[in-house]
Amino acid sequence: MPLWPVYTGTNAPHDGIERLPPPPPWRAFDGGPLLDPPDAAADRSAVSPDRVHRAETYRATEDTVQLVNAALYLRRPLLVTGPPGTGKSSLVYAVARELRLGPVLRWNITSRSTLHDGLYSYDPLSRLYAARQQAAHQAAPQETGPEETGPEAPDETGIEHHLRLGPLGTALLPYARPRALLIDEIDKSDLDLPNDLLNVLEEGQYQIPELVRAARLTPDGAARVAADGTGEAVPVVRGQVRCRAFPFVVLTSNGEREFPPAFLRRCVTLRLRRPDDGHLADIVRAHLGEPDAYAQELIGRFLDRTGAGDLATDQLLNAIYLARTSNLDTGSLDQLAERLMPHLGQSAQSDVF
Repeated sequence: MPLWPVYTGTNAPHDGIERLPPPPPWRAFDGGPLLDPPDAAADRSAVSPDRVHRAETYRATEDTVQLVNAALYLRRPLLVTGPPGTGKSSLVYAVARELRLGPVLRWNITSRSTLHDGLYSYDPLSRLYAARQQAAHQAAPQETGPEETGPEAPDETGIEHHLRLGPLGTALLPYARPRALLIDEIDKSDLDLPNDLLNVLEEGQYQIPELVRAARLTPDGAARVAADGTGEAVPVVRGQVRCRAFPFVVLTSNGEREFPPAFLRRCVTLRLRRPDDGHLADIVRAHLGEPDAYAQELIGRFLDRTGAGDLATDQLLNAIYLARTSNLDTGSLDQLAERLMPHLGQSAQSDVF
């Protein structure tokens, strides 16, 4: 596999992102003030054992390495399609780990997801409650006397205290290095979301109207808003957010729907295939160690069955793991494997292993 100077697919962390060439002139961004990327351990959920394991054990194909680098060089989102269980969502964790992009931001899409959800959230009810609390605290000295009151409560009535950036909104902050963002299962969204994403991903910026209005009341127009994941307060000037380093955005799809041409032309598209026997053995080796004779047999059965319907790689891993840890006899293991590896979308009873 030829090694690119940025993402190599070798899983060894390095600072190759600093060797990323300047963007094409039509993809250059100048947001500010410049922010340092958060440490990888700043978001506890991003360093959970399961996510760390997925990043460390991901095995990239040559095609994956080529197209990840294409997306990084062109500053374009990467649309990853493929059957279930082919590692679509694990890819972004592997890239973020190797290139030291910090904790991965994750936006799980549902049929009710909107662009606003990904950018930021605002809670007017909590602001109203804070205003009432502040008013009650200020009225207390008149009723009890100043000597009986406690320390002055912090003023949390400002709108920035009740705003929180979403995963997409955080990814587009002006970080010195690209942030990694996973927009998972975009094909679950309603028909409007891909089109709604077009302008934000093309321009690398968005506006927070609530902060635009509030900026008129402050001399510098700056507010500090909580970022997704870490909760760190980051500056937003006059309600405008514009990236400096375009984020590494991975959108995953199971191929359940078609996307509009305008959306597709703004993405680099990676189609993941079912792994062959050599790739499957590498995946098993990464997760569970060297495959023994029975594991090799299960790999063969798994490959034989993929021609009749969809199977996910984690079904194979589950079967091999239980074969190693359950101390069952061969006959029982065969029956267990049959139940663990049914074709997806079909009843287990209709499968013949």
